[in-house]
Amino acid sequence: MMENVFVDTNVIIDLLAKREPFYKDAQGLFTLSDKKEIQLCISSLSFANAYYSIVKHHKDVDAKKYLSKFKVLVTVFPLEDKAIELALTSDFRDFEDGLQYFIAMDNDADVIITRNKKDFNSSKIPVMTAGEYLQK
Repeated sequence: MMENVFVDTNVIIDLLAKREPFYKDAQGLFTLSDKKEIQLCISSLSFANAYYSIVKHHKDVDAKKYLSKFKVLVTVFPLEDKAIELALTSDFRDFEDGLQYFIAMDNDADVIITRNKKDFNSSKIPVMTAGEYLQK
């Protein structure tokens, strides 16, 4: 069975905005998904946040085009009421990170990929950077 790899928003933006020096690792991760070696999962919240970030640098029509191509590489998990409730009462300092974590938990993610591992200190799911994941 393929590994369920949950990707945080910052890694998605690294890929779509080609942010250096993080782009190469993000690209490597999404290449594994394209080859059907792993199942990449993101939250619907990340999809909206990625659009917001990309449209600052590209026209709306281009941002949507990038996201359409990107969407075929991932499974999008919904933001459910349960995740909101848990994030509101959790120890996560950053509410959005809490939402991401509880969405990943609710959907049986095997690992969380983020650039800010310290934001997920209390995670029961292994947390890695894209580079660390590619090296394992």
